[in-house]
Amino acid sequence: MADLTRLLARALTRLRQGHEPCAPKHDTAGLFHPLGTPRPTDAHATSQRTAWQVFGMAGLLCFGLWASAPAQARGGSDGQAPTEVAQRNAALDTVVPLSALPRQAQDVHQRILAGGPFRYAKDGVVFGNRERLLPRQPRGFYREYTVPTPGERDRGARRIVCGGKEVRQPETCFYTGDHYASFQTIDPRH
Repeated sequence: MADLTRLLARALTRLRQGHEPCAPKHDTAGLFHPLGTPRPTDAHATSQRTAWQVFGMAGLLCFGLWASAPAQARGGSDGQAPTEVAQRNAALDTVVPLSALPRQAQDVHQRILAGGPFRYAKDGVVFGNRERLLPRQPRGFYREYTVPTPGERDRGARRIVCGGKEVRQPETCFYTGDHYASFQTIDPRH
């Protein structure tokens, strides 16, 4: 980062002095740039190219500073705005009684506790929590199960995601009716 800052400062200084910032010190022919591209012959073309080089270096500097900043400084955890994080946490505070879920979800929850059998081959696979809507846990903690949707030919959007060390005794389960866009905590006691 310091090298980029130093290079940008040197280029700006040379620009103020009227020099081309990237010109070689010794150009015997005076016609070609070291990379083989022809040199502009008039001062206007040279200053335009120099300005674009300075803008490019400034853009790289800004990107470097942004990328090196912690995620929280860029707005929330993992680049999300603080209001998005608050909304996500509020959604997880929504507790839904198991008895209030669709009949198919209640059936899938019973099958989870029994260890199966499940209707779909992907039921019981590790849920990666890529959306990061659920509390962070080590990979393999969460598993997902399909809740059949009447009238759907494929798996549909409804899922139950359970987490815990024991698959048959999950510590917590969540229901999503919109394919991971939002979750509700399932209360199995009601």
